[in-house]
Amino acid sequence: MARPAAGRTGPLLSGRAGPLLAGVLLALIVLAALAPGLLTHASPVETDPARALTAPGGAHWFGTDQLGRDLFARVLYGTRPSLLLGLGASALAVAGGALLGLTAALGGRAVDQVLMRGADVLLALPPILLALLAVAVLGSGAVNVMLAIAIAFVPGYARIVRAETLVVRQSGYVEAAVLLGRRRSSLILRHILPNAIGPMLVLAAVGFGASLIAASGLSFLGLGPQPPSPEWGAMLSQGRNFLQTAWWIGIFPGAAITLTALVVGVLGRYAQRRFTRRTAA
Repeated sequence: MARPAAGRTGPLLSGRAGPLLAGVLLALIVLAALAPGLLTHASPVETDPARALTAPGGAHWFGTDQLGRDLFARVLYGTRPSLLLGLGASALAVAGGALLGLTAALGGRAVDQVLMRGADVLLALPPILLALLAVAVLGSGAVNVMLAIAIAFVPGYARIVRAETLVVRQSGYVEAAVLLGRRRSSLILRHILPNAIGPMLVLAAVGFGASLIAASGLSFLGLGPQPPSPEWGAMLSQGRNFLQTAWWIGIFPGAAITLTALVVGVLGRYAQRRFTRRTAA
C-alpha cells in the first residue's frame, strides 16, 4: 500500500502538531507579556483581606493569595518581568559567548588556551551555583540576576562559537575573501561571525528555558525583583508557605514557568532540526 504524501497527512501525522500548538501557546504568552490588561481587568497589586486565600472559582480563576490579590492577574502581569529576566540573560550570554568564542578562535594559540581552559573551569560548576556566586559578588536585583545567569551560560556558548569559527575559517568562501584582499574586520563581521553564530542562536532558543528557570530560581531565593511586583519565581516562593492550605498560590506560578520553558524548548528544538536539515542538504 502506498504511503500517504506528507502534505495530506495533517499536522499530527507529519510531526508538526507539537510545534503548531507550541506556537499558539507562545503567542498567548507574548500577548500576556505585552498587554495583560486585555486578558484581565483585575489589579495584580490591589489587596482585599476579606477575600484572602479564596479558592479558584468563577470570580477568581486562579484564586487569591494571602493578601486577597487576584492570582490570575498576578500570573499574567508577572509574565513580562519573568520573560525579560530570561531573555535578557540569554541575550547577554549569547553576546558574551560570541565575543569570547571569536577571540579564542582568532586570537592565536596562547589566547585560545587561556580562554578555553578558563571556560572549562567554569563549565565544571553547575550553572545555578555559578549564578549564585555571581550574585554574591554583584548583589541582588533584576539587572544583577540577568548578569549572573549570563555569566553562568557564557562558557558553553563560547565553546560553540569557537568550534563553529574554526570550521568557518577554513571554508572556501572565507579563503576566497582572503585572496581578494578583504580586511580582517570585514572577514569577521561579514563572513565568519554570521555563519559561526547561526547555530548558537538556535541553541539559545533551546537554552532560554534553562535561563528562565535559573532566573525564577534566583527570584525564589529573594534575589530578583522584590514584592509587591509580580514575578513568577517570587510568587512561587510566597506560595511555598501555603501548600497545605492554599495550594494554588504556588502551583499556578510554577505551572507558568514550566509551560513557558516547555513551549520555547519545543519550538527551539523544532528550529534546530530544521536548521540541521538545511545545512545537511
